[in-house]
Amino acid sequence: MAEDSALFDEFLLQPRVAYFSMEIALASEIPTYAGGLGVLAGDTMRSAVDLELPMVAVSLVSRAGYFKQTLDAAGRQIEEPDPWEPATVASPLNAKIAVEIEGRRVWVSGWLYVLQGQSCGAQPVILLDTDLAENSEQDRRITDCLYGGDTAYRLKQEVVLGIGGVLMLQALGFTIQQYHMNEGHSATLALQLLRQFAYRKADVRPGEPRYDIGRTREMLCFTTHTPIEASHDQFDYALVRRILGELVDLGTLKRLAGEQTMNMTALALSLSKYVNGVARRHAEESERRYPGYHVHSITNGVHPFTWTSKPFRRLYDEHLPGWCHEPDLLARTPYAIDDDAIGRAHAAAKAELLGRVTRASGAIWDPETLVIGFSRRMTSYKRPDLLFGDLDRLRAIAAKHPLQIVFAGKAHPQDAQGKR
Repeated sequence: MAEDSALFDEFLLQPRVAYFSMEIALASEIPTYAGGLGVLAGDTMRSAVDLELPMVAVSLVSRAGYFKQTLDAAGRQIEEPDPWEPATVASPLNAKIAVEIEGRRVWVSGWLYVLQGQSCGAQPVILLDTDLAENSEQDRRITDCLYGGDTAYRLKQEVVLGIGGVLMLQALGFTIQQYHMNEGHSATLALQLLRQFAYRKADVRPGEPRYDIGRTREMLCFTTHTPIEASHDQFDYALVRRILGELVDLGTLKRLAGEQTMNMTALALSLSKYVNGVARRHAEESERRYPGYHVHSITNGVHPFTWTSKPFRRLYDEHLPGWCHEPDLLARTPYAIDDDAIGRAHAAAKAELLGRVTRASGAIWDPETLVIGFSRRMTSYKRPDLLFGDLDRLRAIAAKHPLQIVFAGKAHPQDAQGKR
């Protein structure tokens, strides 16, 4: 991929915002994402392409993917491997760095995926990889499974993502003007910056901080997501000391991340100059949960071109040229496009959906009947059972207004309630 090498030199010419995310949805055939967090990360980078904002994304290569879902005869979820080969879509980077895990060096390389716009523009995505001959078999697997393994495996992944990501960007020659953490998984990058911005021991007086916390905060911003306890990673300090060693002194770490456990959300909040939630109501709830922090609200959006069906893309291209770069143009749809044309595009998109349903399940559906769709990560706090909370009422509605339901989603392999 010689063209990637030429683009890479251009990527280094200007300072960039480094966007860290444990998962990122680059393409449906690249299984480096599990749900909405990764979709948001991918859409953020695609929007950066369209707007020509200088960014670089950092994530894990997740060679084994998330998992491929099948259902048995009783409807139970079965997880199967979903491996992919990064060499088919990405270029190996000519850099290696090492992070310390459990007192040993773990080497990390990277892959360059160039995220292209639909017309022009591109943004770099760095996918970190520990599958190297220099590493033990155990360490080679750290970047294999997205959200896989036990708590120790997760913390090792977060060390590679946060600390390894900072070191990799520096080794590659990027000039980073801001680090953006998409959720707390990458908050170890804040610890790496603390270590880099530490004062010399000879310059620190008794009782004074060893680290330039103010300088670190200036470099960091943080997006927090689901405001429930289960969605925020927390690690026992005994495990932290075993895996991280003395990256920063324990007293400082506890003041920043919590006395009882290393809470990655608390760590990110403590060391970020700017914090935002993903909706106004969510920002209010986050401020209630984390008093003392001002959480800005930025309502999640989508990348219009990616999430618009092909029939509607063609329709908008004809009547609203430039719509994918200026989504405000879509407000003109009722005035610029005939109702019949919209109806035909809708029917074509619906036919594609129903065709996919038939191929997947064998069910033959009526194209004239209303379709309700639910497609999310399958976990209890997203309330997937809400639609079926009152079956008698649902039947009564369907008797007057026939409907068809497309219901889809994956539960995390260790989420028994989500699987139920």
